[in-house]
Amino acid sequence: MNQDQRPSLAALSAPLVERLVGEAQALRLGIERVGGACVVDAGIRHPGGLEAGRRIAELCMGGLGRATLGPVPGVPAWPFGVTVHSSQPVLACLGSQYAGWSLSHGSGKDAFFGLGSGPGRALARQETLFDELNYRDTADSAAFVLEVATPPPAELVAHIAQTCGIAPDRLTLVLTPTQSLAGTVQVVARVLEVALHKVHTLGFPLDRVVDGIGMAPLPPPGGGFMTAMGRTNDAILYGGTVQLHVTGPDAEAEDLARRLPSSASRDHGRPFGDIFAAVKGDFYAIDGMLFSPARVTVTALDSGRSFHAGHLVPDLVERSFSDVR
Repeated sequence: MNQDQRPSLAALSAPLVERLVGEAQALRLGIERVGGACVVDAGIRHPGGLEAGRRIAELCMGGLGRATLGPVPGVPAWPFGVTVHSSQPVLACLGSQYAGWSLSHGSGKDAFFGLGSGPGRALARQETLFDELNYRDTADSAAFVLEVATPPPAELVAHIAQTCGIAPDRLTLVLTPTQSLAGTVQVVARVLEVALHKVHTLGFPLDRVVDGIGMAPLPPPGGGFMTAMGRTNDAILYGGTVQLHVTGPDAEAEDLARRLPSSASRDHGRPFGDIFAAVKGDFYAIDGMLFSPARVTVTALDSGRSFHAGHLVPDLVERSFSDVR
């Protein structure tokens, strides 16, 4: 699909940003200005909540995805979760939701670091991924979601706005600590994005991914960062389910299904917190093939056949959701 046939992620998500800010009091969010930009606190000094997380997940998908909270099967002790769907999953997930822009400022104990996700990435275009997607946004506003526990410094805010080519007062940054209610929801809502990222890593043609839906159980939030990181990852790696609809030969759809689930990784089978500790916090020492939903279905639209692979590990999910580090 050509660039001019695809929507502006920033324009689609602008009404979501406006409603999030406009209903901040009801959603228990904090609003402040940093360097002229609107900064939304969704779990640092203001509690936020599950509904805020659901809305932030949709914002993160650039207005091209839907997130709902409700029952999900698979883990009896934790019956509620997040379901996400997009009719343009590649653009919604990789073009917007993926946390692909590394942002940092300062050094030492005062250093700030975060990974930027959201529709603003398509204005900044700091990742070669956008060349592969052949996508560029040219809107006059930008929104990002940062999974951080401290507000960004004004100098970094100015850098983000300048890189996006917009005035600082047209920039919105939504802050969602991992251990917060909203942060927990928006991370687990990446179950479909995680699948699309691995599809890309495996080299399957992205233009053949037509539609996608995913779901994962919602872990209890709170506790420290390590607990929250472990639980949200385990929710997807051992409790997540995704179905992708693709075009092309059955054999290639079947091969994608076989290689896609987290069980295809050598690191599969242990809680993510244990894996992270074993590599002494070196995220890049973890096998990249692990980051995918537990169970997948790939439907070949040309033939109507579906291929299933992977499996849920409810006992591990239950143990993870009860563990406190």
